[in-house]
Amino acid sequence: MGKHVVVGSGQVGTHLATKLLTRGHDVTVVTRSGGGPDGTHRVTADVADQRRLTEAAEGADVLYNCVSPKYHRWLTDWPPLAASFLAAAEATGAGLVMLGNLYAYGPVNGPMTEDLPLASTTPKSRLRGAMWEQALAAHQAGRIRATEVRASDFFGPGASDQSYLGARFVKPLRAGKPVPLLWPADMPHSWTYLPDVAEALIVAGTDERAWGRPWHVPTNPPLTFREVAERMADIIGRPMPGVRELPWPLIRAAGLFTPLLGELRHVRYQFASPFVVDSSAFESTFGVAPTSMDEALRATVDAF
Repeated sequence: MGKHVVVGSGQVGTHLATKLLTRGHDVTVVTRSGGGPDGTHRVTADVADQRRLTEAAEGADVLYNCVSPKYHRWLTDWPPLAASFLAAAEATGAGLVMLGNLYAYGPVNGPMTEDLPLASTTPKSRLRGAMWEQALAAHQAGRIRATEVRASDFFGPGASDQSYLGARFVKPLRAGKPVPLLWPADMPHSWTYLPDVAEALIVAGTDERAWGRPWHVPTNPPLTFREVAERMADIIGRPMPGVRELPWPLIRAAGLFTPLLGELRHVRYQFASPFVVDSSAFESTFGVAPTSMDEALRATVDAF
C-alpha cells in the first residue's frame, strides 16, 4: 500500500480519503483547518505555501488536488494554489491527480469528450484550462506525472449546500412542496455521483495508463431537473409536487447583492442547453462504470 496525500476535505476530499483508508493506504489530509476523516494523518497548512505542501507530500506516491476555492475567488486563489501543487509534485516525485470540471470547454454542441479544445472565453474557465495545460507541459517535459479527472455537477451523500440536487432539492420533495429551480426544468444535464468521483481519482492515481491526459468521471446518461424530481419523489413515496422555475431577471437582480448568485451568469449556458458528458474513454480503459442512477438517487435521498 502507498502513501496518498489528499489536499482538501470537502465533499470530494472526504469521500476520497475514506475510500483510500478502507483499501489500506497511508492517507494524509492537508487542509487549512486541520480537518479530515478519522484514521488519516491531518496536516494544518496554507496550501499556497509551497514549502509546507512539499513537506506534507514527502514520500507520497500520489498528491490529489481536491481544493475548492469559492467560485467568485478563483482568479485570486487558484494561481498560487496551482503553483504550489506543481512545485510539490516536482520536488517529491508524487504523481499529481487534479480534480477538474467541464468549464474550460465552454459552450459545446453535442456530448463532451476529453479531446475537445479548451475553448471557453470567460476568465475563470480559461484559468482552469490553463492550470491543466501547465501541469500537462510539466508532465511532457518529464518534470512530474500528472492527470486531471473532470466531473460534472456533484450530487450524493456529503454534497455541499451548493449542490443543485442536495438539501434544497430533497427537502421540498419530502415536504410535498414544489422544488425551486434556478435553471430550466426540462433541459438534459449530466450529474456526477460523489462516490464515483472519488473512485475515479483513485483509479487515476494508481494506474499508469492514466498519466498524461484528462479523463471524465464515469457519469450516467443525463436527466432533467424534472426527471430527477420525479425519481426522487417515487423513492420517497410521495406524489411528485412539481418544480418551480425562478425567473432569470430575478436571479440576476439578486446577484447584485450576493456574489455567488452574481457569478451564475457565467455558467447559465450549462443549463440553458443540453449539457452532456461522454465518459466512455474512462469506462472502457479502466473497466469502471458509474453507480446506477437509481442507487445514487436513493443514497442521496437517504442522506437528507
